[in-house]
Amino acid sequence: IDGQPTALSTFKGKVVLLVNVASRCGYTPQYAGLEALYEKYKDRGFVIVGIPANNFGAQEPGTNEEIKTFCTAKYHVTFPMMAK
Repeated sequence: IDGQPTALSTFKGKVVLLVNVASRCGYTPQYAGLEALYEKYKDRGFVIVGIPANNFGAQEPGTNEEIKTFCTAKYHVTFPMMAK
């Protein structure tokens, strides 16, 4: 989400959960649960990767910077987020 490429090899040997996320979706509160899950298991090789998408009812209209700010300020997201 910061504009730097991320190689999938970064996650080699880990269990990875890719999650389609959107800030204006009815499921937006999922960020809190996802962050709790990530915090609980990240030291055991589990990683969540948030992938913002605007292709379901235009529910993620913001820029990458706006998305990052929203996720960190409102839900304290620390798991990796990719660019929209």
